[in-house]
Amino acid sequence: MTDSRSSAISPRVFVLAALSLLPIALPIQPQCASEPPLRLQLAQAPASTAGKPVTVHGKISVYEGQRLGVATASGEVSVRLNEPHSVVGVEAAKFSDITPGTYLGTTAVKQADGTLRALEVHIFASAERGLSEGHKPHSRIPNATMTNANVDNVVKKVDGPLMTLKYKGGEVKVFVPPDAPIVKRAAGDRGFLKPGAWVTIRAIKAPDGSISSSQVTVGLDGFTPPM
Repeated sequence: MTDSRSSAISPRVFVLAALSLLPIALPIQPQCASEPPLRLQLAQAPASTAGKPVTVHGKISVYEGQRLGVATASGEVSVRLNEPHSVVGVEAAKFSDITPGTYLGTTAVKQADGTLRALEVHIFASAERGLSEGHKPHSRIPNATMTNANVDNVVKKVDGPLMTLKYKGGEVKVFVPPDAPIVKRAAGDRGFLKPGAWVTIRAIKAPDGSISSSQVTVGLDGFTPPM
């Protein structure tokens, strides 16, 4: 009697055991199969579509609405002016225009003695005092710095003047070689944007090739602003 009961139960046990595995196995296969494509899509997603910084330097050929055409050394470039945008005029200046208390900005590179060598100096307009004050790496020129600060003092040297610039939180010493361009900034308006005027525009080039900017630096009275 014991033997016949065992032979009757045994097949049912095996069938039920097999069926109980099916609901577990079936969902797992589709889920595992979907993982590699998902990971591939994430890996291929672009990190950013914001565009890259570019500098447009040349003469204005046309100004209409929000579009500024610039004739550059490599050809005509169309720049869309964002709203709002600012126009800054610049004119030639001399080192004698810089005195203690002058608020200026300078792009420079570090020298072996720890001082900085100016690549260019721009004297801010009086209304711009305090603008972006500080010292930081330059965003567009490798191994260069950008300092906006007040002139504390100037030491005259044989090879050129050495400025001590003080800003909130620190100070730097900047040597100004004779070939470093020095310019004065002046508040401007759209009336400066005339055909034939030289401009330097810090802009963004989008992935589709379009170029846009929120600020235009214009040379006044035929002056060519530095790059």
